[in-house]
Amino acid sequence: MPLPRHRRTLLLRLLPLLIAPALGGAPLAAQSPLPGPPAYEPMNPAVRSRTGLYFQPWQPPAAAGRRRTTRLSVDYASSIEANAVAAVRGPRALIDAELLRLSAGVTQELGGGTFALADVSLEGAYAGFLDGFLDWYHGLLGITMPERDDRPSNAFAYEVVTPDGVRVARRPSALHLGDVRLGLGKRHGSRAQSVVSVTVPTATDPGGYGRGVATVNVLETLRLPISRRLVLEAAGGAGYSPRDGELSEYQRSVMYSAATGFRWRPWGRQTVYATVFYGSPAYEGTRLPALDRRELSLDFGWSLITRDGREWRLGMTEDMEPGGPGIDLVFRAGTTF
Repeated sequence: MPLPRHRRTLLLRLLPLLIAPALGGAPLAAQSPLPGPPAYEPMNPAVRSRTGLYFQPWQPPAAAGRRRTTRLSVDYASSIEANAVAAVRGPRALIDAELLRLSAGVTQELGGGTFALADVSLEGAYAGFLDGFLDWYHGLLGITMPERDDRPSNAFAYEVVTPDGVRVARRPSALHLGDVRLGLGKRHGSRAQSVVSVTVPTATDPGGYGRGVATVNVLETLRLPISRRLVLEAAGGAGYSPRDGELSEYQRSVMYSAATGFRWRPWGRQTVYATVFYGSPAYEGTRLPALDRRELSLDFGWSLITRDGREWRLGMTEDMEPGGPGIDLVFRAGTTF
């Protein structure tokens, strides 16, 4: 029996990452503990503007002689969501945009297995330039995207109409400051970790991208080293975000997340990783899958860990549940040092 279309697409996108480690890399003379998969936070503005939940991997202690770890990353996403309950009137949602996130973060060791986290980002939302490439790419894989076929190429749209007829429209943003994230974590030995994080409403966007309110989140992570080449991690979280803005009638205040992932080193200093992330619905009662359904994403990629402990990553994120509040495709790159 043939695989469903979206499952076949995931396998095709994963294939280059699975064969890349065989292309080079020398064995390590002395292997340091293998890190878990990298952190992951949803890009979808409809979800991200409501919750501060994300996947927080087990944070390894800083290298000997250092007390600080720095993270830099860039994420670029293409989104297309088109929901309508009725042909003419009724609730509808349309999100057609390309999204940018440039992030920087630090982890500071405080002693006794305790550490502090801080992250800041610059973000943008655009009409973009990827529609032609994605049309070719989907055609190459035999995938049809009626939502894209019905839209002009490289045009921006972000609009929601609620069941009571309220229309909420968002504007593009060239570049704006995102919400700052601050956290305090505690390692419970080498297998478990707790983090309490808050997001501070520092976003300077034109509306609809930042959260607008402070959020509080509790994140628990378990680490299971299978061998020197394979480590598994599982995480769960709960967060509170006060209702805010034009869609407050439909917003949930308490949300949950769960994630599971692995990091595998098949050759030398090269690793592959994958994480499945679940986020509970951020809205209810709109009758629109783009808002009312759960978030379910697969984040995967390849990384190189150098002799001095620096990591370089390339990856992608795929929406695993068509028709839900997911991003069609996210390209990711990052470094940790």
